[in-house]
Amino acid sequence: MSSLFVDTSGWASLFIHTQPHYPQAEQHFRLAFQQHRRIYTTNYVISELVALLNSPLRVSRLRIFEIVDAIKTVAYVEIIHIDDVTDALGWELCKSRLDKAWSLVDCTSFVVMQQLGIQEALTTDKHFEQAGFIRLLK
Repeated sequence: MSSLFVDTSGWASLFIHTQPHYPQAEQHFRLAFQQHRRIYTTNYVISELVALLNSPLRVSRLRIFEIVDAIKTVAYVEIIHIDDVTDALGWELCKSRLDKAWSLVDCTSFVVMQQLGIQEALTTDKHFEQAGFIRLLK
């Protein structure tokens, strides 16, 4: 069974009921869980998620901690910690695509997805499609 990568907007869509893609995110996540798909994210994504939840989404600090702790403690989510090599590869990818507005978080996510052979991302971010991956939240 293939794995699933969850990006910042995917986590926000899953945990914040007022997000436009909440029903879709919940459905995809539930299906992945039922199919015993391994779910991956990165520490860079979690860092970006904290910033997103804090502002502009204005989620309470307590709720932010609950969300991040939930991601960090469930057995079926693996958090990849971006090491120096992956960071450097992501940065080189950013610099090589002057035509794209990809962030370092995006680029390191793309590197991780390529390394793990993951094609699908729970994300609203069109950059994943630009990089050749399948964006599940449209």
